[in-house]
Amino acid sequence: MRIGYACLTYGNITSNFRTITKKYLTEDNLLDVIEHNLNSLEEIIDYNIQNNIKLFRITSDLIPFGSSPLNMLKWDEIFKDRFHRIGVKILNSNMRVSMHPGQYTVLNSPSDQVVFNAIEDLNCHVKILSLLNTGYSSKIILHIGGVYGDKALAKSRFINTFNRLEDRVRKRIIIENDDKSYNINDVMEIASKIKTPVVFDNLHHRINNCEGTDAYWIREAKKTWGCDDGIQKIHYSQQDINKSPGSHSFTIDLNEFKDYIISNILDNIDIMLEVKDKNLSAIKCNNLILNNHIKSLEIEWSKYKYSVLEKSPYTYELIRSLLKNKEGYPVIEFYRLIDLALSEKPDIGKSINAIEHIWGYFKDISSEDEKIKYLSLLRRFKEGKLSIRPIKNHLYNLSKKYNEDYLLSSLYFTL
Repeated sequence: MRIGYACLTYGNITSNFRTITKKYLTEDNLLDVIEHNLNSLEEIIDYNIQNNIKLFRITSDLIPFGSSPLNMLKWDEIFKDRFHRIGVKILNSNMRVSMHPGQYTVLNSPSDQVVFNAIEDLNCHVKILSLLNTGYSSKIILHIGGVYGDKALAKSRFINTFNRLEDRVRKRIIIENDDKSYNINDVMEIASKIKTPVVFDNLHHRINNCEGTDAYWIREAKKTWGCDDGIQKIHYSQQDINKSPGSHSFTIDLNEFKDYIISNILDNIDIMLEVKDKNLSAIKCNNLILNNHIKSLEIEWSKYKYSVLEKSPYTYELIRSLLKNKEGYPVIEFYRLIDLALSEKPDIGKSINAIEHIWGYFKDISSEDEKIKYLSLLRRFKEGKLSIRPIKNHLYNLSKKYNEDYLLSSLYFTL
């Protein structure tokens, strides 16, 4: 079982993706943005390897205007070696990658122009996956699209357009049930006609459901996956109870995730998490399913400890006590306490307590100017004249300057 996440590493300050508007669409700007984005992608792949994450969805924003005639740059040739280098890392780590075009990539639109643009976008996605030298188990996930007042006709348009695609594109596509128009039964019906795999989305099924349990539809969807398609993949998410139906939770609740796995998944499967804290939940779920040694939780604690201290010194001490038993593996309780602490509202006294712990790394080695700046920021924060962000930025910059790797791996600066 591989558990993965989508597009970005949450809590990583340096790995981000940039875009560009038409107004600034010059060759030099495109070169700069694409190089930056490939740097970020490689950094994320390295992060995944380091954290034993074997499933990852690459952002569709990797190449700005990648399928548009506005982008005249031969980016596939210019960055060919860079794509190859990243692809080697993906291959050697046995990582499975995928892509998921956005809402405007619609194959069943009544508009010929929209369909043309969608096909060009899919060709671009295939080009990226091919440049990375990935096999056909690296998929492109698509929703069916709109209903446009006639669902039967809309389904027929999707099938007809799909069959017009190049073979190399069709072999990459898998289709997914959505939360509004096409439930899992609709998608299975279409898949039977175009012979393409189905990815089951549990939260979409919960909102836009039809007869049949999750376990049933996961088994049925598995029948659509052939040998060349790789292991069956599903999308898993949990509802944010404070938002509208279909909104993903900030993090994965491990008890709920464990119950879902036990109740619905009997075979080896790949699970793509759709969750706001992305990689953090992927590591959390991996620690539940794949790991069983206290060392895994100690590594996690080194990342979370100052964020927990900032919110709840009481919970901080509870977790420290929990981890003292080196023979146990209290993974669910460990993350429950972390989630509980992080959900607490900020408190200036607790925030200052954590700030001073971090400052302890630098108080004897920082320059006089750095000390003066810290004290000035802290004073203004105490007086309510400044948010905590400038202080965290200052401490982060000190961590980089003085090579405090332990702090640089902390989530304190971003959570």
